[in-house]
Amino acid sequence: MLRGIRKASSNWLGKTIMSVVMGVLILSFAVWGIADIFKGFGQSTLATIGSTEISTEQFRQIYTEKLQQLGRSFGRPLTMDQARAFGLDRQVLQQTIAEAALDEEARRMGLAQSDAEIMRMIYSDPNFKGVSGNFDPARFQATIRQFGFSEQRYIAEQRRVSLRRQIAGTISAGLEPPKVLIDALSRFQNEQRAIEYVKLDAAQAGTIDPPSPETLAAYFDDHKTQFRAPEYRKISFVAVTPEEIGKWSEVSDEDARKVFEQRRDKLGTPEQRQVSQIVFPNAEEAAAARGRIAGGMSFEDLAKERGLNLSDVDLGTIAKSAIIDPAIADTAFSLPSGELSQPVPGRFGVALVKIGKIEPGVAPSYESIAATLKKEIATERARAKVADLHNKMEDERGGGASVVEAAQKLGLTPVTIDAVDRSGRLPDGQLVTNVPRGLDVVSQAFNSDVGVDNDPIQFNGGYVWYDVLGITPSRERKLDEVKDQIETKWREDQVASRLRTKATEMVQKLGQGGTLAAEAAAVGSKVETASGLRRDASPPGLPASAVTAAFRTAKDAAGQTAGAGGSEWIVFRVTDISVPPVDLASDGVRKLKDTLQRGLTDEQVAQYVTKIESTIGTTINQAAFAQVTGANN
Repeated sequence: MLRGIRKASSNWLGKTIMSVVMGVLILSFAVWGIADIFKGFGQSTLATIGSTEISTEQFRQIYTEKLQQLGRSFGRPLTMDQARAFGLDRQVLQQTIAEAALDEEARRMGLAQSDAEIMRMIYSDPNFKGVSGNFDPARFQATIRQFGFSEQRYIAEQRRVSLRRQIAGTISAGLEPPKVLIDALSRFQNEQRAIEYVKLDAAQAGTIDPPSPETLAAYFDDHKTQFRAPEYRKISFVAVTPEEIGKWSEVSDEDARKVFEQRRDKLGTPEQRQVSQIVFPNAEEAAAARGRIAGGMSFEDLAKERGLNLSDVDLGTIAKSAIIDPAIADTAFSLPSGELSQPVPGRFGVALVKIGKIEPGVAPSYESIAATLKKEIATERARAKVADLHNKMEDERGGGASVVEAAQKLGLTPVTIDAVDRSGRLPDGQLVTNVPRGLDVVSQAFNSDVGVDNDPIQFNGGYVWYDVLGITPSRERKLDEVKDQIETKWREDQVASRLRTKATEMVQKLGQGGTLAAEAAAVGSKVETASGLRRDASPPGLPASAVTAAFRTAKDAAGQTAGAGGSEWIVFRVTDISVPPVDLASDGVRKLKDTLQRGLTDEQVAQYVTKIESTIGTTINQAAFAQVTGANN
C-alpha cells in the first residue's frame, strides 16, 4: 500500500489527488477522533470459546505463521488457495479453538507452571544449544524470531503448552491398545508373500505397422487437449538470501580466531558432575540431616526416609550451566568428588548437595571448529546484509523500478526466463534449471500478471522479487507441429492395448490349469520369482503396483497389473503366503504399540476437548474466518 502511495504521488496529478485525500483524513481525525475513524476495525471477534475471545487479527497472525512454517518445511511457500485445498484453514481453526478450550480448562482447574520449570525446559531444548553443546542465548533469540516470537510471547506460549500437556497426560493415563488389535495389525504389517511372474513388454506386443494419415488425424482429433500448447510466461527475478551473498569460505582466519577467543570458555565440552541434592524447608533441618549423615547414615537412606525417589534426588551428570539455581551450581562445582556440602540456601529451600563422579571438560582446538565458526560468522553477516538489501530493493521498487532495474542498480544479478509453463518447463519440454531448488517463483508468477507490483517471496532466510514481463496464451497446436509426438503416443497406446489383451488371455489359461512357465515360453519371455514381499515395500525391478496386486490375490491364484509406464505388463501367480508369529518384545511391535498409543491418546484428548467446547460454549464468525483465509476473495 505504501509503495502504491509513493508511486501515485510521483507526478503532479498524483500529488494533487493525494493532498486532497490526506486533507480529508486529517479533517476526519480533527472532528471525530482517531478511534471513531477505525470504529468496527480491530474489534472483530473470529471465535469465542467460553470467556476467551480470538480476534480476527490474532487468528490472522496464527494462520499466517502456520503457513510460513509449513512453507519452510516444504521448501516452497503455500498460497491461500493451496492451504484451503489441503484443508489447512479448518485444521488451524480447530487447533486454535482446541488450545483455547484447554487453556480455559487449565484456568478452571487452577493449574500453574513455575518459572523455574519453564526455564529448565528452554535450557534443555536441543534447538537452543550452540557449538559448545550448552544453551546459547543468541541462538535462542534467533530461532524464536525466525518463527515470529518475542521472548515474552515464547515463554508464555511454552507455559500454556506445558499446562495443556499436563491435562492431556492425565486424560490419557492408563490407556493401553488392546492386545487383539496389536496382534491383528502386526500380522497385517508383517505378512509376506512370494510370487512367480512374467514381464511383457514391446517385444511381446508384436509388430505394429505405422498409422495411416487418416488414423493419425483421427487420433489427434480425439486427443487434442493432451497436445495443447500451455500458457507460457516471461518472468524475471532476483534472489537475496544468505546462501547467495554470504559464503563461509570468505571469512578470514583472523576474524574466526577472534570469535574463537571470545567464546573459548563456552566451546567444547564443559566439565560435568554427578550431582544429587535433598531440599529441606529450613537450615535447621538441613544441618540436623547433615549431622546424621556424618554419623554414618547414607545419603540414599536419608532420601528414602523422606519419601523421595531417585529421580527426586539425582540431577544426573550435568554441566554447571544446566543447574537452574546459581547457589546450588556454585556449590556443586566447588566440591571434590564424594564430598557432601554444608546447608546451601537456594531458591527452593535449603539443600544438601552431594558430588559423585566428575568428568573434566574438553577444550577444542581452533582447527577442529574453524569451519563451523566461519559458517556461523558468514551467516550472521549475510543476515544483516539481506536486511539492508531488502530495504534498498523495496525503496527502488517503490520508486517505480522493475526487478531487473532495481537489481542491477544494487549490483545484484537478476535472472530472466523467456518462456516457462506452469509446471516449470521450457517450450522444449525441459525443466527450467536456473531457479534455486525449493523456490516456487513459477507458480507465484502464474498467480500474478504483467505490470503487477508483487510482494517479495520469503525464501531460505531471505527474499525473492519477481516480475511477469509477458504472457503467451495457451493454444491448440496443429497436427504438423506435434506429428512425431502424436505418432509416439499412438504407438504406446497400441502396445499397452495389446499387452493388456495378452495378459488377460494368459491369466485365463492359468486359471484353467496352465503353467506360467509354459505361457512365458509361448510369448518368448522368462519366469522370474520374488519372495519376502511386504505391503510397505517392493524389491528392485518389481513395481509397487505388482506388490499391491499380489496382496489382493489368493494363494495359487493368478493376476495381472500394469508395470512401468504403458509399455510393460506383468502376469503373476501367488506361490506362498506366510505370517510370522507376533513377538510382543520386538522393536517393530513396540513401535506399533507406541503408534497406537498416540492414536488412542489423540482420540481421547480430542473427545475431552470436544466436551469442553460443548460445555463452555463455542461460536465461530464464519465471515471473519473466510476473510482471513481468503475464501471470499
